Amino acid sequence: MELFGVEKLAYLSDSVSRSISPENLTGEKGKGAMTGLEEGTGGKCARELGIGWKVNPCILIPAGETAVLADIGGQGMIRHIWMTPTGVWRNLILRFFWEDCEVPAVECPVGDFFAAGWNTYHKVSSAAVCVNPGSAFNCYWPMPFRKKCKITMENTGEEKVTLFYQIDYELGVVPESCAYFHAQFRRVNPVPYKEPYTLLEVPGQGHYVGTYLAWGSNNNNWWGEGEMKFYLDGDQEFPTICGTGLEDYFCGSYNFENQKTHRYETYCTPYAGLCYVSEPDGLYNSQQRFGMYRWHLCDPIHFKQEIRVTVQALGWRSGNRFLPLQDDVASVSYFYLKDPGTALYPLPDRDYLEII
Repeated sequence: MELFGVEKLAYLSDSVSRSISPENLTGEKGKGAMTGLEEGTGGKCARELGIGWKVNPCILIPAGETAVLADIGGQGMIRHIWMTPTGVWRNLILRFFWEDCEVPAVECPVGDFFAAGWNTYHKVSSAAVCVNPGSAFNCYWPMPFRKKCKITMENTGEEKVTLFYQIDYELGVVPESCAYFHAQFRRVNPVPYKEPYTLLEVPGQGHYVGTYLAWGSNNNNWWGEGEMKFYLDGDQEFPTICGTGLEDYFCGSYNFENQKTHRYETYCTPYAGLCYVSEPDGLYNSQQRFGMYRWHLCDPIHFKQEIRVTVQALGWRSGNRFLPLQDDVASVSYFYLKDPGTALYPLPDRDYLEII
């Protein structure tokens, strides 16, 4: 009998549960809450209580330095990641390395990775990613590894940041059919006139499982007429999968507009959402911005040799004609590959990443 979802919880497993946090930096069994008062970031607060009383709940990452959040040996799977960082989220770069690969499978600003690309807190309630009050990032993407994994965070900013985090994982046998989790960030500002925005282009076998878009509109009127296109396994000029509009791909319709109030209406569902709409303040915060996610958890897009994903930046001009837009678009593509590494898309420098 094949098991699905919560039914699996009733069956025993040979896996063992482990967790890495500042209170147990190695995840070893029976090694949590052992930091001394002199070494812990919360040692002064716990000085009357002693070891074991929340002595080291967070780490500090100095400007320009990279912290190793996890370095796990063996075979297993990451099940859940929680963190809450201070500072500018676009300045904090998450990287995940699987096995012996020197090229990261994930390289992404921390906010964008958790569907919060505009450095502003907003709630996300979905099956794969949750952002909870006050700026608590969570993800539930299964991330298998067979020899080891390493997770780092680089602080590219000019100020020290504080990071609370926890990485929950299992050690146990990983089936041969399991692929490796990847996430790729891109940003183009502005999108060139009459050119599609490319979210992803990678070789290999795998499946595409999610999209996050941080879209900044540089024009008046509706901006989301563009189509999401998936070019699979040798597709050239024309894609195999072609959507009908941006709001349609994110499981909305008709401009994300509440038909009674005639305003954008945010929504968060397990698989898709418009999680952020900025409100111009009539002064300096004049550009409207949007955050959207679409998780292909029930409908992954499979490819055998390669995949290329694009979206058109498209609005309206006079005479009921389409207008190619030159907007600010950033994206994260989430996908699994048979191989633990792939060709790395160059991450822009800090100035190009900055949100003005």
